[in-house]
Amino acid sequence: MKDQNCGYCMRGELLDKFGIFICDLSVSSLILFKEQSHPGRCIVAYKDHVSEIVNISEEDRNAFFADVTRAAKAIHAAFHPDKVNYGAYGDTGCHLHMHLVPKYKDQYEWGGVFEMNPGKVLLTDEEYAEMIEKIKKEL
Repeated sequence: MKDQNCGYCMRGELLDKFGIFICDLSVSSLILFKEQSHPGRCIVAYKDHVSEIVNISEEDRNAFFADVTRAAKAIHAAFHPDKVNYGAYGDTGCHLHMHLVPKYKDQYEWGGVFEMNPGKVLLTDEEYAEMIEKIKKEL
């Protein structure tokens, strides 16, 4: 099931506003978050437009968390963060997804309050492509 107003469902221009599709995983999509104050930040979005983790089968829930784990391992291998934080939000979009936010002890927000989209670091198309290749190499 898809929602015509959802970037995770429809991709294209709606997704382009905040992210870049990397690849499909077993039951989800991996997306590079365009705002890169936290180098390597990605989103794992479930394949269908459901709001809550309780709205999917146990099998899909396990597969979703396996996808999150696979993405996190790739982020660790590609960018070597000190910690990856995981956030599941969706008050407005209502599409099950998880933010994977690499944190670095000597960089932005270490030990501080998380800003969802600080708008401080946007990259060139070439820099995004390089990040995506690093992640894909580690998947």
